[in-house]
Amino acid sequence: MKPPFTLETATAKVRAGEDLWNTRDPERVALAYTPDSRWRNRSTFLRGRDEIIGFLTDKWARELDYRLIKEIWAHGDDRIAVRFAYEYHDASGDWFRAYGNENWEFAADGLMTARHASINDVPISGADRLFGWDRSGPRPQDHPGLTQLGL
Repeated sequence: MKPPFTLETATAKVRAGEDLWNTRDPERVALAYTPDSRWRNRSTFLRGRDEIIGFLTDKWARELDYRLIKEIWAHGDDRIAVRFAYEYHDASGDWFRAYGNENWEFAADGLMTARHASINDVPISGADRLFGWDRSGPRPQDHPGLTQLGL
């Protein structure tokens, strides 16, 4: 999907991004970004695919059994605003749900050229988990989204 975005294509782009991140494959995920893509992820600033790969490799080594849901918030011709939540546990088995917002900007070829993410982690109990699908794949089509889950 390439800009300019309609609501339909922007929504599909968000779901494709969710599915891609749920692979937890840093090299594959990095291919969705321009070679010189700029990121702000919390307080970390990155530039380019190599830094993205390193960042995601470290992230998914710490954030175990990661599962993500994204939802479109707004869109423009070449920009999409997204809200998301993901669940993971650390090496000691403590569970967390991270809530965040992202602003995305796209190049004409559909690759993301800028990503700005603000994220907050909240400890949760294992019983409070809401994202329970098979960790090796995307969220099933019939699994509720953020709004349906009340998040």
